[in-house]
Amino acid sequence: HVQLVESGGGSVQAGGSLRLSCAASGNVNSDVLMGWFRQAPGKEREGVAAIHGSEDSVYYSPSLRNRVTISRDHAKNVVYLQINALELEDTATYYCAAGTWSRWWRENLRTERYNYWGQGTQVTVS
Repeated sequence: HVQLVESGGGSVQAGGSLRLSCAASGNVNSDVLMGWFRQAPGKEREGVAAIHGSEDSVYYSPSLRNRVTISRDHAKNVVYLQINALELEDTATYYCAAGTWSRWWRENLRTERYNYWGQGTQVTVS
């Protein structure tokens, strides 16, 4: 079983930056695919970034890759998401998730790959 707790959300001005954290506990190691997703009101949940393996292979949404960075502290079992140049459209609830890696990079950004989800942290850009 895996437990995920997100933190770091809040209200920020457009153009600012934010770093989200996801503390993982339970059966988590570098073989577990870790991802960040977001869901805005009235929209589907979308993959933002994912990370996997001891060498931290990373996968990004093409529309966000220029503004986000995912990283992982293996010793602390924490996954981070840095978001820069925040836009109004970034307003959403951001979720951390744990799942199973796929050799097909797009698969690693699909919700169907993930079995465990955190409660989410709200990011509001104004």
